[in-house]
Amino acid sequence: MVKFLKPNKAVIVLQGRYAGRKAVIIRSFDEGTRDRPYGHCLVTGIKKYPSKVIRKDFAKKTAKKSRVKCFVKLVNYQHLMPTRYTLDVDLKDVVTVDALQTKDKKVAACKATKERFEERFKTGKNSNQSVQHVVLVFEFGGSLR
Repeated sequence: MVKFLKPNKAVIVLQGRYAGRKAVIIRSFDEGTRDRPYGHCLVTGIKKYPSKVIRKDFAKKTAKKSRVKCFVKLVNYQHLMPTRYTLDVDLKDVVTVDALQTKDKKVAACKATKERFEERFKTGKNSNQSVQHVVLVFEFGGSLR
């Protein structure tokens, strides 16, 4: 069978606390592990999307509206809906399976992920604009275009 749930693939979480939220696959475990004997993957996603910013907002208010909250989780393949999009932000060095072992490591991984997502949101441009079809669109909030 073709393995299409690869790292940096944008997915939508279908079940659980973060149902309907967008996430990115960091690492996939097709054969499962001893603890989880089914196909699953390590994902990081957006718990709280940035709000809409308008022109008359002050800089402080704009900064507050541009904040993102993140989550890191192991999710069953059955509970994910893959999209055709990929994300150009590399998170492999920040989020690992070991980060889920303790609360401190998980919080640190979430903070690092949050910084990278906010940086990506603030730049607001695709990495490869010369290509006709959109290689990467990971719009925060709104719909996947």
